[in-house]
Amino acid sequence: MKTLSELMSSFVTAGSVRWIGIRPGRRADMISSDRIKITDSGLCGDRYKNPGNRAVTLLQYEHLAVIASLLGKDQINPQWFRRNIVVSGINLLALKNYSFQIGTAVLKGTGVCAPCSRMEVLLGPGGYTALRGHGGITARVVESGIVKIGDQVSSLPADG
Repeated sequence: MKTLSELMSSFVTAGSVRWIGIRPGRRADMISSDRIKITDSGLCGDRYKNPGNRAVTLLQYEHLAVIASLLGKDQINPQWFRRNIVVSGINLLALKNYSFQIGTAVLKGTGVCAPCSRMEVLLGPGGYTALRGHGGITARVVESGIVKIGDQVSSLPADG
């Protein structure tokens, strides 16, 4: 029988990068990119520089349909959420407290990325509540690298 730790670090498939974005200034629109360099302080060109636990923010692609449904919209644009990287095919929340490779970079999931009050402005009434539980995760940079659209996202063996 597998231990809880083994079960928690077991993924059926790797994920993939679906969208990348940076925000060059405060309240500036997100700029989409096909490729980005990640350093210890986050994504190059992004206004938010934090060499700590919130250096990179990630969102689950599959949750976009849920959020759109909760808002009564047909579809929703990932840049509205102000997250850096949108991935599909792997459960982001399951990467919290684990290291994972994304492109040539290595990140470690550090926490849940809760929505902010700007979601009411960007998404309309109920935007904040619709994003609750679907806001993705934060991560710190373990190893700098390059991330491109289509790159694989895979968990790494448990630390320690």
